[in-house]
Amino acid sequence: MVARVHRPIRKVAICAPATPLRRKYAEAVSALAAEEFPAVDLQFHEQCFVEDGHFAGSDEVRLAALLDCVNDASVDAVWFAKGGYGSNRIAAEFLGKADVEAGRKTYIGYSDCGTLLGGLYRAGIGRAVHAPMPVDIKREGGEYAVRRTLAWMSGNDEGLEQGLSGKPAVAFNLYTLAMLVGTQMMPLLEGHEVLIEEVGEYEYAIDRLMFHLVEHLRGIAGIRLGEVTAIPENDRPFGADAEQIVRYWCERYGIAYLGRASIGHSATNRIVPFGLEA
Repeated sequence: MVARVHRPIRKVAICAPATPLRRKYAEAVSALAAEEFPAVDLQFHEQCFVEDGHFAGSDEVRLAALLDCVNDASVDAVWFAKGGYGSNRIAAEFLGKADVEAGRKTYIGYSDCGTLLGGLYRAGIGRAVHAPMPVDIKREGGEYAVRRTLAWMSGNDEGLEQGLSGKPAVAFNLYTLAMLVGTQMMPLLEGHEVLIEEVGEYEYAIDRLMFHLVEHLRGIAGIRLGEVTAIPENDRPFGADAEQIVRYWCERYGIAYLGRASIGHSATNRIVPFGLEA
């Protein structure tokens, strides 16, 4: 289990391992930080704004930027600018090239970037933290989400998920965690409370993801369900909502269902340090 994150965090490097960030969002986050958290120095890597089809640059460009941030000895934390599909394409090579400097840093993000957080946690490299990202500034109330992460960096624990029990915990997007299963990035989760959230998936797809995931979560302390948002309307009702689906698979596999959590793709997304930090 990871040790406590060393805070306050002073210098933060920001890169985009998956999809690009609009420059106006970076400027808004920088302005908020400068006004309210002047001791936190945010450094947006220019790669955040590169566009190459779906991605924030080619795999090579995104990997190089991530390594630039990690290898900077003056940086305390690497904050992922944005999710969106893509971090899995560089995760294995990144882990293979991470050196001793990588182990000194805190890594902050969620959604697709859970792939990197999971791989880092499994490898025991640095400290992985599920938390709002710069892109969240665009949401309704998004300044509160960004402020939550900046305050946590500054040593304020008010933004932590309130249901953390003292057992080791992790937090993932459901789809991302299901895709980690069977890969070298899948962390060992025995004894952990596993917090999951989802966005933009049909209820039948949530059911399918749970079917796949629970086979690989033997020995965990339980599952907590965060927000499940933007569920598309299917051509016929599925007959169970997201919580009923999660409860069903937990009961079927003898996994404790631990209730709800305040994590997800919204401005209310709260902070979950991986392991025992909280």
